[in-house]
Amino acid sequence: MPPFTRFRQLPVRDKAKARRVAARAVAWGTTAVSAALVLGALLLPNRLALVTPGAFAHIPVEAVVGAAVLLMLPRTPRRVAAVLAGVFLGLLTVLNLLDIGFNEFLGRGFNVVLDWILLDDAQSYLEDSLGSATATAAAIGAGVLVLVLLALMALACLRLGEVMARNSAVATRSVLVLGTAWVVCATFGVRVAGLPVASRSTTERVEDRVQRVKATLRDEREFAKVAAVDTFGDTPGDRLLTGLRGKDVIFTFIESYGRSAIEDPLIAPGVDALLDEKTKELRAAGYSAKSGWLTSATYGGSSWLGHSTFLSGLWIDNQNRYRTVTAGDHLSLTRAFQRTGAWRTVGIMPGVTKNWPEARFYGLDHVYDSRNLGYQGPKFSWSTMPDQYALTAFERLEHGRRHDKPLMSEIILTSSHQPWAPVPRMIGWDEVGDGSVYDGIKKAGKDPKDVFTDSTQVRTEYGKSIQYSLTSLIDYVVRYGDKNTVLVFLGDHQPLARVSGDHASRDVPVAIVAHDPAVLKRISGWGWQDGLRPGRDTPVWRMDTFRDRFLTAYGPGEGAGGPYAEKCPPKPTGKPAAKTPPKPAAEPAAKTPPKPAAEPAAKTATKSPSKPAATRRPKPAAEPAAKTATKSPSKPAAKPTTKTPPKLAAKSSSEPVPKPAGAARQP
Repeated sequence: MPPFTRFRQLPVRDKAKARRVAARAVAWGTTAVSAALVLGALLLPNRLALVTPGAFAHIPVEAVVGAAVLLMLPRTPRRVAAVLAGVFLGLLTVLNLLDIGFNEFLGRGFNVVLDWILLDDAQSYLEDSLGSATATAAAIGAGVLVLVLLALMALACLRLGEVMARNSAVATRSVLVLGTAWVVCATFGVRVAGLPVASRSTTERVEDRVQRVKATLRDEREFAKVAAVDTFGDTPGDRLLTGLRGKDVIFTFIESYGRSAIEDPLIAPGVDALLDEKTKELRAAGYSAKSGWLTSATYGGSSWLGHSTFLSGLWIDNQNRYRTVTAGDHLSLTRAFQRTGAWRTVGIMPGVTKNWPEARFYGLDHVYDSRNLGYQGPKFSWSTMPDQYALTAFERLEHGRRHDKPLMSEIILTSSHQPWAPVPRMIGWDEVGDGSVYDGIKKAGKDPKDVFTDSTQVRTEYGKSIQYSLTSLIDYVVRYGDKNTVLVFLGDHQPLARVSGDHASRDVPVAIVAHDPAVLKRISGWGWQDGLRPGRDTPVWRMDTFRDRFLTAYGPGEGAGGPYAEKCPPKPTGKPAAKTPPKPAAEPAAKTPPKPAAEPAAKTATKSPSKPAATRRPKPAAEPAAKTATKSPSKPAAKPTTKTPPKLAAKSSSEPVPKPAGAARQP
């Protein structure tokens, strides 16, 4: 017989008794759930790895103090205080959950001042990676979860306050016992699961958040002063980058290309073998390479912070710093090329999906973003187009055209962006077309949901995506580069902790590739490794030091030459240098003929054995420029190449953060 039917057949007295038993059970259950919610909110760690049963085997001092306060208050103030405490615990839980997510993806906690803008990025990332339906459901679910948490925590505190008021004698004794136990455990340092039984984690976490808010606001004021000081800010254009005149310089950022790609036991074998193979291919085509390590200002995401740190020479580890520097006149490395007047400067930005005002700060004459690169193929999760297509578009729109100046290009490659599925594959360069050929390649790829949720598979596919990006870039240089090509490429940050590990460094590889030996000769004192793969003992620099080192290395001195060198020769510095006869030490250098190694390179500047004649970009006035490439400019009174750049901004005390206006979306 069903229980409900049995209940209906009971006598009235038995029915009343059964109702009282059921009501008592519900009341006890509600009280127990309320206590569990409150204790869970107070003891919840902010890192996923710390969420274990042992993490909740503690006595939070905040619960003891809160219970004592509620016992002392009259009915109405008690109810108000209970509701406010519940709302506070609900917000605290939301922030702890955000901390867990940020630590998993970005290797840092949530910054309550700067990181709210990233929530929109997170939804866009989910939409690009898992589809609009999943992203919408996740956004709705997150909103409902916040409201439910706030309501449940308020009701839980209210329930506990009423129960304690009805049983004040028992509640008072319980509070005294728990308070005494907390003091004893704190005095003797009693620990469970490596953590003290007497916990004050909530108080410590709140204090930490308050300190971080103060540090963030203070950092904004202090950084504005730091950004106003620039070692090369007043350097005239004719004194900048004289060692690269006539060269086509390409700065390329490879998304998520971090040290883990070269050293992780699962990922490294494939990536290292590819780097060694591509080093040999470059050498066969007449190129040489040197590589090193840089410590990025960001981790797991927020790529624009790495880009701006590398190019500005300032440590840009949060959004406030990014806004400050990009709104000012601090000289970026790319804008230094524009200042000289000797280069046309362009940007290839497939990850930018809307207007990007930062182009002015970066000194780019023209920016090609995802809307005007001509791509008609499918997106590959977050990446709007495969790297091989982006490079093909660069060749079609800029590099392969006739120009009266060499090019300085900033290129962002995005195929190695998470979730690393599906990963494009290399096809013939003549087959790329408008990108529609990638429809079938995407369909044959893996589902991002299957890859991202598998800890082993996500690392494997990450490695494949890095190999694809590296292959696209190096093959492009071998096919379309020439004797005046200079490539500087690096990673913007390490991949998220799910791939790189919980305690991974923030180091990323960086390499310089050039056909002209004089280019790499200028950095021979850097201690970098020969080839594309830096060694374990290769020097590690902070990323913000690169700009000054680069501008110093390629500043006034013996030029590297090139087909445009005659049109943009380094100018003498000031009137005294023009009127004063050369010093005795300089005279032999002026009379000495060019070195044998430089002359053949100059004479063959318009030839490229690695590039088909049909794809060769004609360059005017190559011969006259070649003849003047070995002339030395008048020597300046001071040699910036011997100056050690002063240390720039100290690392921010606040944590890194989010996105620039209009920049590529990324959590």
